[in-house]
Amino acid sequence: MTARRHPFSPLATLATRLFGGEAGAGILLIVVAIAAMIAANSPLAHGYHALFHGTLPWTPLPKLNTLHLWINDALMAMFFFVVGLEIKREVIDGELSSPARRRLPVLAAAAGMAVPALVYLLVAGDAPGLANGWAIPAATDIAFALGVLGLLGKRAPASLRLFLLTVAIVDDLGAVAIIAFFYTAGLKLVWLGLAGAALAGLIALNRAGVTRGWPYMLVGGLLWYAVLHSGVHATVAGVLAALCVPMKLDARGDSLLLRMEHALAPISAYFIVPLFGFANAGVALAGLGMDEMLAPLPIGVALGLFVGKQVGILGAIMLADRTGLAQRPEGASWQQLWGMALLCGIGFTMSLFIGQLAFPASPLLVEEAKLGVLAGSLLSALLGYVVLRTAPQPVGQRAG
Repeated sequence: MTARRHPFSPLATLATRLFGGEAGAGILLIVVAIAAMIAANSPLAHGYHALFHGTLPWTPLPKLNTLHLWINDALMAMFFFVVGLEIKREVIDGELSSPARRRLPVLAAAAGMAVPALVYLLVAGDAPGLANGWAIPAATDIAFALGVLGLLGKRAPASLRLFLLTVAIVDDLGAVAIIAFFYTAGLKLVWLGLAGAALAGLIALNRAGVTRGWPYMLVGGLLWYAVLHSGVHATVAGVLAALCVPMKLDARGDSLLLRMEHALAPISAYFIVPLFGFANAGVALAGLGMDEMLAPLPIGVALGLFVGKQVGILGAIMLADRTGLAQRPEGASWQQLWGMALLCGIGFTMSLFIGQLAFPASPLLVEEAKLGVLAGSLLSALLGYVVLRTAPQPVGQRAG
């Protein structure tokens, strides 16, 4: 007997056929980033900015009165929901399911967030008003990094891809925690209480053994609405809701979590993330001179991603391997691990998102942060590809 067909499955199947594979997701993000830059620096610029930032003639939620807000606060909550599903699956039955398995990825991800933040603060932290951007270079874009890795085909060992995915998932969990604890202001206790009640409802559904999707979607929507008005960023609701979705397998080896992830992951990768990228990556260079381009903020973000990520992640792997705390991924050379660490410096989606939260009252600083994200991500992607492409393959990896 086949598993129940999720209502989003036809759209997911179409998206997969159009842009199938990890490389397709990465290429699509590159295309939308270029398109956004062209739109923001062409005769289309006025229409581009009006489309996303112009006040909507009507909106069901007054708090979300622009298309940009709907994308960043509503659609990105769905993106974080998918991230939450991935995290729960990995923790319960994946590469994070035991202390031995999660030791090295957690260490690498932690160092890969701390060192970029330190690099940023060393470069830009002393400048007035810029310290709040410390978390911008701390995040890794899973789709983009895996997309570049996918372009290499069999030249990258399976263990390297799995390790990159695991590090990026832990990185995402850290980014969610950063957003929840460091980019939250003006908490409203009544709405927080309502959010807590909705979360309790989701937990009750899980404990009661409910395996149909619509009750979780309904109560999850209420959770998102309450969090949206609470002062905590609304995307946190996506992760909290995902952690309540049951993972327990039925007699067919299926579960609600697996069905939801299978149906929604392509929607997130091929629709939500590219739309977010197109709405947020457009930087109007005409208003930025060399002083702004070489200002501490973009330089700090770019160096945090390009230098901080590779130093933090590769350094943590080397330290763990040399001390015997954990062994490096099997079948991966040090050059391949260096290339993987470089790819973790692609911060596109999450870094752009945190940049919006870090400087909500300063459009110029947001634009400067975007420049840093794009520059650091581009450098990391290009050098990471070259390092991995030129890495000698162990004998067991070479095609016969």
